[in-house]
Amino acid sequence: MNNITFLHPQFFYLLLVLIPMITWYVLKHNKAQASLQISTLKGFSKAPTTLRVYLRHLPIVLRSFAIVMIVFVLARPQSSNSTQNVTTEGIDIVITMDISGSMEALDFKPNRMEASKDVAVQFVSARENDKIGLVIFAGESFTQCPLTTDKATLVNLIRDMRTGMLPKDGTAIGSGLATAVSRIKDSDAKSKVIILLTDGENNMGEVAPLTAAEIAKTFGIRVYTIGVGSKGMAKFPVQTPYGTQYIEQETQIDENMMSEIANITGGQYFRATTKNGLKSIYAEIDKMEKTKIEVKEYTKRSEEFLLFAILAVVFVIAEVFIKSTLLRNLP
Repeated sequence: MNNITFLHPQFFYLLLVLIPMITWYVLKHNKAQASLQISTLKGFSKAPTTLRVYLRHLPIVLRSFAIVMIVFVLARPQSSNSTQNVTTEGIDIVITMDISGSMEALDFKPNRMEASKDVAVQFVSARENDKIGLVIFAGESFTQCPLTTDKATLVNLIRDMRTGMLPKDGTAIGSGLATAVSRIKDSDAKSKVIILLTDGENNMGEVAPLTAAEIAKTFGIRVYTIGVGSKGMAKFPVQTPYGTQYIEQETQIDENMMSEIANITGGQYFRATTKNGLKSIYAEIDKMEKTKIEVKEYTKRSEEFLLFAILAVVFVIAEVFIKSTLLRNLP
């Protein structure tokens, strides 16, 4: 692609000389009107308008253009032709997120769901070169977004997640993982990754979590598992006839199973007890799963002042020619 740049753009300040030059010309022209006293203008009423009248201001126009062209020459216009060789090792990622009712627990600020969404958005926004998808699960699983490079759409879908989106509540970890595997297994990417986030134990679904992990291993998919929730007691929402009430319950995460899923697939298990801890986990996964990009750039520059120099000469010659012929003043 050819781009025009200027090696010495500071010379464009010389164009300011046109302002006093044109101002001086206008003032001089207004004061230089000749006068002749005659008794009547009747004899001149049908006199034809000569070419000199139309061309009388042409020399100053040509001189201005010549100055502009000379300034362009001094600024040294150059064209550049750049090419890039980019080598990318693509990584496809499916974020698989628990949206069961327990994700509204208040041990994260403002709650587990909102904290998980915020951190996921930051992670997605930083992965510019990867395709990322989104799977949600509660008592059943659903593909919210297939693998895509449209980060804006994906971010909006993550922000729109909420508990109660799926008909069945519960925690179908195996179903969520199996759905994610089905979405990424046919990918041509050299690296396929699933990030599985939950705050509970598998209690729903027809697919056992470890079975889904074995399937993921078969397709060369690494699974990073994240257990979300403080250790000990946390306030959970409970629907009552008097509205939503929050009661203290113990956080129960099957960490042994989550670790086994990660070990089977070559991934890693993390436990997040705070929002900052969750950020650190995503940051660590981000470092481990970096896209490799190698860029080689070649730039060829060519001088482009010749055309401007020729035009400057043409304008100067045209001004001299018109002033010495068509606009010549006789003594």
